[in-house]
Amino acid sequence: MSTIKDVAKLAGVSYTTVSHVLNETRPVSPEARERVLRAVEDLAYVPSALARSLKSKVTGSIGLIIPNNTNPYFSELARGIEDSCYEAGYSVILCNSDDDPDKQRDYLQVLMTKRCDGLIIATLTQTDLKPSSRLDVPTVLLDRAPKELDTDLVSTDNVLGGELAARHLLELQRRRIACIAGPSGLALSDERVQGLSRTLRQGGASLAEGDLLHADFSSTGGYQAAMQLLRREGRPDAIFCCNDMMAIGVLRAAGELQIEVPGQLSVVGFDDIELAQFVHPPLTTVAQNTRRLGNLTAQLLLERIADPALPARRETMAPQLQIRGSTAPFPNSRK
Repeated sequence: MSTIKDVAKLAGVSYTTVSHVLNETRPVSPEARERVLRAVEDLAYVPSALARSLKSKVTGSIGLIIPNNTNPYFSELARGIEDSCYEAGYSVILCNSDDDPDKQRDYLQVLMTKRCDGLIIATLTQTDLKPSSRLDVPTVLLDRAPKELDTDLVSTDNVLGGELAARHLLELQRRRIACIAGPSGLALSDERVQGLSRTLRQGGASLAEGDLLHADFSSTGGYQAAMQLLRREGRPDAIFCCNDMMAIGVLRAAGELQIEVPGQLSVVGFDDIELAQFVHPPLTTVAQNTRRLGNLTAQLLLERIADPALPARRETMAPQLQIRGSTAPFPNSRK
């Protein structure tokens, strides 16, 4: 790879003259300028982005840390963030933490070393950051992050999402309702369960201890949990899952056990990933509008980069219920 000194040697000028031509920092004679530009073209020289950033203190890059981009929710979220950042002239560096605190910490260090202009972090389930601390780089946290940190945060009203699912199932005369939640202790999952449980109690139903299982937000985790619920005596007539991937696993389990969905079993997910409308039957789900969530997150970060002195902000988006074919009234509905 050619260097600025190679360009200077070929053009017969000093490397500072090359720098002045490329950065337009000082007038250079037309003849010398022409020789420099010709040498740049002949050598296919690309100026160092790091060198430019050291001078301007701007790299034009955004760091994004998510748990796992093989999960459609996070890949769709990342796309919304990338689209907005690209329109604003920024490139996005994507990192997967796999919910590993050590890996997350390593990636944070890498992104700081690369002098990213801002960070978006969606995985701070565990952190060594103190509640009152702020990162030295403009940062926006997403749903999974601890809400006590004094940092910009974009989230979904997870309690409302659980309430929407419960109301829908109660209206369908479902009463034996089970729930497959995310990993134990994860705040956003606990909030969805909280909204579900409270609304069920208000509607004269309840979520028994044995009707609440935890899984890892994967379709395999949802499938395994559903097998436990559906093979037992007194199986549920509805299952609410705290994300769509687990709900898709429930549909697979029901199919293998020859349990009709939605007649014998209604299933509700959470997220409304694109795949939700193409499974059979199409999945009823609590929709987050993932692209819009990504756009909003990017917008907050760009505003934070423009004005680091802004007070910490909290933006909460209200989810909506998207009714499809995986839910229906209980046969011979109870009165």
